[in-house]
Amino acid sequence: MYAVIASGGKQHRVEQGATIEVELLSGDDGSEVDLSPVLVVDGDAVLATPDELKAAKVKGKIVGSTKGPKINGFTYKRRTNNRRRYGHRQQYTMVEITSITAK
Repeated sequence: MYAVIASGGKQHRVEQGATIEVELLSGDDGSEVDLSPVLVVDGDAVLATPDELKAAKVKGKIVGSTKGPKINGFTYKRRTNNRRRYGHRQQYTMVEITSITAK
C-alpha cells in the first residue's frame, strides 16, 4: 500500500515507514501530523476521487528538521551600476510516515 500526499505545494509518494522531507511544518519533534492524501493505492484498489478520499488518512511523526542546499543568486542590469547578490537556504521538516489507512 502506498499513497501520494500533498504538502507545501508539492506531492510525495510515501509508504509506511518511509521518511520524507516536506516544507517546514509547525510542531515539535515527536508530534503527530496528518497529511492530506491525493491518491491511495491498496493492491488493485485505487482511491482518487474526493468522496473516496474522505475516509483515507495518512499520519506521520515529526522526526526533526533539516536545511536544503545554499542558493546564491545575482541580479545585474547593465550600464546602470545596478547589482544585487542574495542567498537562500530552504528549511525542511523530516516526517516519518507511521500509518496509511484507506477506510
